[in-house]
Amino acid sequence: MPKTILFIGATGGCVLSTLQRSLAAGHTCIALCRTPSNLNSKLTPAEQSAVHITQGNAHDASALRGALTVSSAAQPTLVDYVISGIGNPVTKEGILHPDNDVCRRGMETLLGAVAGLRAEGVGGRVRILGISSTGVSDFGRDIPFAMIPLYKVMLHVPHKDKKGMEDLLIASGEEWTVVRPSWLTNGEGGVTEVRAGMEDPERKEVVTKAVGYTISREDVGKWIFDNVVEEADGKWVKRIASLTY
Repeated sequence: MPKTILFIGATGGCVLSTLQRSLAAGHTCIALCRTPSNLNSKLTPAEQSAVHITQGNAHDASALRGALTVSSAAQPTLVDYVISGIGNPVTKEGILHPDNDVCRRGMETLLGAVAGLRAEGVGGRVRILGISSTGVSDFGRDIPFAMIPLYKVMLHVPHKDKKGMEDLLIASGEEWTVVRPSWLTNGEGGVTEVRAGMEDPERKEVVTKAVGYTISREDVGKWIFDNVVEEADGKWVKRIASLTY
């Protein structure tokens, strides 16, 4: 059944990969973009024609409210899914314009927009997926020992932000999924099998463990499409997935 999906941070490789697969599958796709031309430059002409782009950013409550709402003749409803992969843009020179609260604040704004729309009578049920990172688990180690110094020293601040985002989403009462990729690469997808560990925060336990070094953004996006957008059994609802090769 076709779904309506809002993508936040769609110029990033993981979310872009899910967006392109969702467009190809015939879903209605909305992308919230600060600079629409940046997204269009990464899409084919057919994809550009199919996607609905709303200009704005993840901290713009007004833009989010508009992007979250599906108008209908009867009653406005919420989109079916939100796929959020916001974070600080990274180049070869490092992080551009670092905002140490970008992910947590973005989730706070998103959840506030959803709550506000519900209070105004907008119907529907939305499932929210947030892309986080390995190395922030409360229940078990999900990175190799060799990566611990790198994660603790270089990534302490962005990981604190990711964890803040996770905590808000998990406590929200919404249907949610958190995806924690290992170290992200720009390689082609489909070269190596993806392994997925599962955590259940409600029971405070690691259900299955997957520890590894890297995974491509392309494969993260494909996994999200296959296991969240297209899933039928709800396996990953209110669960955390750690993805790696």
